[in-house]
Amino acid sequence: MGMKVHLPRGFSNGSRISGQGCPFYQNYTKGSLENGFGAPRTPLGITHFFPKLGVLLVVVLALSGSLYWAASISAASGGNVFRGYRRLQENLIAELSVISDMSLGGTKLRELEFCPPEYEDYVPCYGNVSEKSDAVDPDRLVQYDRACIRGLNKDQNCLVLPPRNYRIPLRWPTGRDFIWKENVKITGHEFSSGSLMKRMMVEEEQISFRSDSLMVDGVEDYTHQIAEMIGLMNESNFNEAGVRTVLDIGCGFGSFGAYLFTKQVLTLCIANYESSGSQVQITLERGIPAILASFTSKQLPFPYLSFDMLHCTRCGIEWEMNDGIFLVEVDRLLRPGGYFVWTLAASSHRTARDKDNDKWAFIQEFAESLCWDMLSQQDETIVWKKTSRKKCYNYRKFGPTFCEKSHDIESPFYQPLQHCIRGTRSHRWIPIEDRRPWPLQANLNSTELNLYGVHPEDFAEDTVYWNAVIRNYWSLLSPLIFSDHPKRPGDEDPSPPFNMLRNVLDMNARFGGLNAALLDAGKSVWVMNVVPTSGPDHLPLILDRGFIGVQHDWCEAFPTYPRTYDMVHAEGLLSLEAHPRRRCSITDILLEVDRILRPEGWLILHDTAPLIEEARTMTTQLKWDARLIDLESNSDAKLLICQKPFFRRQQY
Repeated sequence: MGMKVHLPRGFSNGSRISGQGCPFYQNYTKGSLENGFGAPRTPLGITHFFPKLGVLLVVVLALSGSLYWAASISAASGGNVFRGYRRLQENLIAELSVISDMSLGGTKLRELEFCPPEYEDYVPCYGNVSEKSDAVDPDRLVQYDRACIRGLNKDQNCLVLPPRNYRIPLRWPTGRDFIWKENVKITGHEFSSGSLMKRMMVEEEQISFRSDSLMVDGVEDYTHQIAEMIGLMNESNFNEAGVRTVLDIGCGFGSFGAYLFTKQVLTLCIANYESSGSQVQITLERGIPAILASFTSKQLPFPYLSFDMLHCTRCGIEWEMNDGIFLVEVDRLLRPGGYFVWTLAASSHRTARDKDNDKWAFIQEFAESLCWDMLSQQDETIVWKKTSRKKCYNYRKFGPTFCEKSHDIESPFYQPLQHCIRGTRSHRWIPIEDRRPWPLQANLNSTELNLYGVHPEDFAEDTVYWNAVIRNYWSLLSPLIFSDHPKRPGDEDPSPPFNMLRNVLDMNARFGGLNAALLDAGKSVWVMNVVPTSGPDHLPLILDRGFIGVQHDWCEAFPTYPRTYDMVHAEGLLSLEAHPRRRCSITDILLEVDRILRPEGWLILHDTAPLIEEARTMTTQLKWDARLIDLESNSDAKLLICQKPFFRRQQY
């Protein structure tokens, strides 16, 4: 068995991937570079004669036409003639370039243009392209509801450039406490609230979240308080109490999640799109999980019974609105025995103490009707615990009814909110205190796998496969990252640092095997496991393993800002989206990947040979450095490794 390595010539500013062979899988041989995109050189056949003859005829006709045009307007003014002739020349050259590309069989595609500056923070589906931050009233809270219309932006196929003074983020864990100020869009007004989760120090070049500021110490005390209210000795006992994953609603700048990382608790921030000072953008820049999502009219893209805790600190949601329908959504997402932590603003807390306050009275009564127990109330913080007993619902005097079976959908994808209780019929109704603690829960046993209809043999095979793949990915990336590293013959390439990547977007996560393998290998990384709506829904299994993930339709834009992931991985996604019906083009998918990737970020595509070949032809359009790898001689699969170069916007 053998492997051939092909290196297309990229268009980077000095970050070109080296052309040396790389080890991958168990059996391989060093390959040699070949012509162009890696296609072998072949003798020119007669099939190339006719296209070239056609190009020659077009040139002759075009030049003849231009001479006739020049003679026919000889009476015109010299200046006008010169300008008109120059325009004709430019048009002729452009048209000949297109015809030349066609004559070569389409192997050379025109590069995409860079987007205008207003696209720097472009988030499709939120109608924010032409918005100017200085034109928005900072005192007015603007609500942006997600609205994806396919085909609306087909004429906007361009590459999003970073801000003019953008810098590569610092590696974890340093990047958790310091980010480059020019990498995010801020005005300064958004920090005036003094919120616990929005405190920072804005310096000349950096924004600091260091522990010597009051902010982090405040979060530590706050988290300790929540642990005590639950009945724990301290926040280090969250895992023992069954708390592994937290959904942080309106997370500020991710300080709560950043601190919980040190306690083996994984926090996912959700917040709405913001024109500046974005909670999601800044949280992701710090290396903390976050996506754009909000409590509006649609259910969040998670299955029911997904999180051990939902947390809201001054998140701005009116929980009493629409007869408590947002609280019903919280109940849908919480696992049995899970916690809802709500911290009010100081003024709201004083109002809540007023027993005659109708809003507070409604929230208390409605929470009771959902079978939530109010465990404690200290200062501005209130903690409820969802019931673990289904029988509780039978003894209620009022409250939401059970959803009809036809509406009790486990994973609704942006379906309208429903004012009914879900999940009680599910085999996944397991109290958090009865689940195995982290990290044991990541390795599901046969009894647990039966809940998801997964055979233990398939799961075990998936685990072994991904552990091998991660080892080989790391070996594969070594010579690409250290292509300029001096070494003597026979020396091995240095291994990439364990914290080279902080986050990975897995576009077709299946069982979450890539996530598990990265953790087993000791990499300092978290994975956003994406389950495509066009494939099998294994998101409940992924979430119950203690990972985070989301459902998504890859024919739409992913709910994140540009430049937010270090690596994007996709195995089998192109086959899933392309066959048997092509719902969206590979170009659309790769353009979205380019928007999501940070400069110098990586894309790993693993799919069938025809689809990988098609994707490879587009790397020139995207200005990516790329390497094609044939895995095994008897396999139809191929691997495409791409790196997004760091292009800077020209200084004007």
